[in-house]
Amino acid sequence: MEPYKEIERSIITKYRKTIWSRFVRAVSDYKLIEENDKIMVCISGGKDSFLLAKCIQEIKRHGKVNFDAEYVVMNPGYNELNLNKIKENAKILNVPIKIFDSDIFDVVYNIEKSPCYLCARMRRGYLYNKAKELGCNKIALGHHFDDAIETTLLSMFYGSEIKTMMPKLHSENYEGLELIRPLYLVKEESIISWAKYNNLNFINCACKFTQKSEIDENNSKRKEMKELIKNLRKINRDIDYNIYKALDNINLNCVLGTKKDGIYKSFLDDYDKNEK
Repeated sequence: MEPYKEIERSIITKYRKTIWSRFVRAVSDYKLIEENDKIMVCISGGKDSFLLAKCIQEIKRHGKVNFDAEYVVMNPGYNELNLNKIKENAKILNVPIKIFDSDIFDVVYNIEKSPCYLCARMRRGYLYNKAKELGCNKIALGHHFDDAIETTLLSMFYGSEIKTMMPKLHSENYEGLELIRPLYLVKEESIISWAKYNNLNFINCACKFTQKSEIDENNSKRKEMKELIKNLRKINRDIDYNIYKALDNINLNCVLGTKKDGIYKSFLDDYDKNEK
């Protein structure tokens, strides 16, 4: 049996409960993949996006919904070693990638203020344009459950608001395009376990700015949230799930204010109307 077939088999056997079932549930519950979709699966070269590609391939072969998929790698300026690693893993996993180049790393390299923010915005723009070029109506990203929980805490602790990373959203600037996150319910520990079980090695952060400024990953805010959740799990093993469910169970009678489409509404606006 080809190595990639063993890897595919592990997703629906050994990791059926922790990866495959959660992937299928997210696709179903949030209606992420629909009839006649054409999805651009974005592969960064890391473990998450390559697992996403394999899950998309699997559900395309055996699912009940008819859709097409393109597996795309945007090269923002990777060094040769990292680019070759991506190609090598694509071959091992039997993922038919299409690579296109951009100059994002060169543009961001000399930016001192918010380089990561600019990089993210530029990446998104390039990906949306590529999706349009390929005739895709959806873009699939490899964000997982932990990403959503960490984003929630980052927003609370450093943004002074409660919001999270959504399982899908419409593009504001590209009509007809939708962004989806099929690994939304899959925990990172399961992805790490899957990669180790199959002896797979993926690139991590290949950012030139990080290498230039020698930023310590341990000082990043997201790393801080990751460590916080890890420690909280020692007290309550369901802490991350409870955070996730809390965002699906907001009691509007017990919040000071809400904001929708940029319009703020205070609990005082309707306070006297509810007097009994």
